[in-house]
Amino acid sequence: MSGDYEKRLRRKREVAQRARAAGLGRRQCAVIGCPRLTRASAGTGLNDRFCKSHEEHHQRHGSPYRGSYTAAELNPYRRAAFEWITANQDSFFVKRAIAGVHGLYLNAGQRVEAFRMRGLAPRDRARAAWARLRDAQIDARIVLAVWLAVELIILDDPHAVKTAEYKRVQAAKIVHRIVSGSHKRWEIEKADGRLAVTELHKYPYSRGRVLRHMGEDLERVAELVADKHLAEIAAFKSEREAAGNSARRAHPESLKGRPKRTRRAPAEKQAAKSAVAPDGNRKAPRVSKLPDGTIVTDY
Repeated sequence: MSGDYEKRLRRKREVAQRARAAGLGRRQCAVIGCPRLTRASAGTGLNDRFCKSHEEHHQRHGSPYRGSYTAAELNPYRRAAFEWITANQDSFFVKRAIAGVHGLYLNAGQRVEAFRMRGLAPRDRARAAWARLRDAQIDARIVLAVWLAVELIILDDPHAVKTAEYKRVQAAKIVHRIVSGSHKRWEIEKADGRLAVTELHKYPYSRGRVLRHMGEDLERVAELVADKHLAEIAAFKSEREAAGNSARRAHPESLKGRPKRTRRAPAEKQAAKSAVAPDGNRKAPRVSKLPDGTIVTDY
């Protein structure tokens, strides 16, 4: 562990030294209207095009100029793509794509908890994300529909960013969020009979090269369906909307392999109710956020 720390420290010093030696002068960020200096000019990095804020925006969204599409914008496209896939599961290209998603699941290796991913390479983090989807038994049609939905919304957007990187990152952000994080829970009975509950929630960061790797994986398995059937799927979506069948959900609520949102069980609710101070006042949950983003809740 100390060796890793020393390696990161040496790398940080090396980057700072190279940034100072670049001699690029004072250059402003390439984003129109941004008054900040580039990272290289500010001496905080090697990027000679963008400031720190727009560089991080690029890492999170796939473009320094454009943000991500919202769920409300994407869900009608995801639902139309999902319904089309369901209706055309006998198509050669659809079968091939679904098999490709299952191949990503099978080749992902052992699941890695979110709080154990520190220090892993981006490629290994991407495999861990596919392993989470596999262990949660997420329907491959949901994953395939994400890529098709991104293709469709970019096709309809007159101001879309049409770079391959943006498309991959947009699809990967959705897939990465379907089953995100590790969640642990401990219950301890106190001497007065009350139940003390501690919960730990850790979410991996949705940014950087891990999204690029996941996007490349998804593009590889879905590109033939998009090449051969995208116009057909777009017409299918238009017909659904004309018939008044546009849905706000990305997939049917009754679907077996859909993402499951954690809801508090009756026992958890009772534990929260029992967390009452001696003076009769209810205790508010104590939420702590660790430096690595881990959320610890005590109630």
